[in-house]
Amino acid sequence: MSLERRILLPAALWALLLLAVLAWADWPRLAAPGLLAVGLALWLALLALALRRQVRRPLAELVRGCEAPAADGDDFARLAAGLRALHERLEAQQAELARLGERCAQAERACKLSEERFALALRGAGDGLWERDLDNGRLVLSARWKSMLGYAEEEFPDRLEVWREHVHPQDLIAVEIALDSHLQGALPRYECQYRVRHRDGRYRWLLSRGCALRHANGRAYRMVGLDTDVSPIKRVEHILEEVVEGTAGTYGEDFFQRLVQHFAGALEVSCAFITECADQPPTRVRTLAFWSDDRFLDNLEYDLPGTPCEAVIRDGLTCFHPAALARKFPVEEGFQSYIGIPIFGRDGGVLGHLAFLDRRPMDGGMLVDAVFRLFAARAAAELERKAMAGALAQRFG
Repeated sequence: MSLERRILLPAALWALLLLAVLAWADWPRLAAPGLLAVGLALWLALLALALRRQVRRPLAELVRGCEAPAADGDDFARLAAGLRALHERLEAQQAELARLGERCAQAERACKLSEERFALALRGAGDGLWERDLDNGRLVLSARWKSMLGYAEEEFPDRLEVWREHVHPQDLIAVEIALDSHLQGALPRYECQYRVRHRDGRYRWLLSRGCALRHANGRAYRMVGLDTDVSPIKRVEHILEEVVEGTAGTYGEDFFQRLVQHFAGALEVSCAFITECADQPPTRVRTLAFWSDDRFLDNLEYDLPGTPCEAVIRDGLTCFHPAALARKFPVEEGFQSYIGIPIFGRDGGVLGHLAFLDRRPMDGGMLVDAVFRLFAARAAAELERKAMAGALAQRFG
């Protein structure tokens, strides 16, 4: 039995029963219930019509839609094929994403390895990296850059004004001109040598090189560069210029005095002197020229034992004490550092030595051995000439 009949049949039977009663009974007394039954019948008829339109018809269409594919198996086959194709496409895309992820991971590892190599190269080269934002004036200095000046990373602020305070006043204008020339496009890259103050108060020479990053319109917005400590090279150049110029055309005592004076100035040390052995085997030496605190002192003769000069004369070796000199040799109270260079004759024997003392520690860059040997050889020639002249004077009265 259909849903419509199940709903309407009981109501219709009750309506017929009421009509039969009305036909046999007293009409006026039962008129009201009869009218109620008729109204109920009409309402049921309307309800049946609504059920037909709103419930049965949509349900029938839904059933036909579900039964239609069943009549044709090709539709299910096409649907299954589409699902399989979609699944295969998803798997292919997942595989491609996995490959892209692996490529990204490889690129990231290569980038990290490249950064590590670059950092190792910088540390090995001893160069300091710097970066300057030209839009806001921000300066970033690497830890290596700061360590070149004797500072820990947190002790030297990354501020442009702090950097300017450490640049030698005579070099600051030249640095700014070189920077501006590159930023304006006059020079393909920035390169400049300038002095910057070390933590110990001395100035170090830096070779600064960099390049600007520019917008499409050519305006520079950022600079990156490397600074190299070239103090040893500049020290050699300065010593050569200072001593060669100071001793040119001099001989004998005048040469010895000019030699120690200009060596002391080039090395920026407190004391410099040159000696000759006073006896053989040598236990004493006498000074031929003695420069201390910007003036010449009278020559003197002293015993070698207990002094740093003893090893220089005895062993014929360059001796370098960068600090704590007075602890090892109390006789040198007041001085912290020492360099002693032996002077050899043509027969290989030690004729004397060249010595430098300072009240501050010396760094390893002070030991420019090749330059010292060069002037020690010139001093040896003067000592041998002096000895020969003395021997001739003694022989011929």
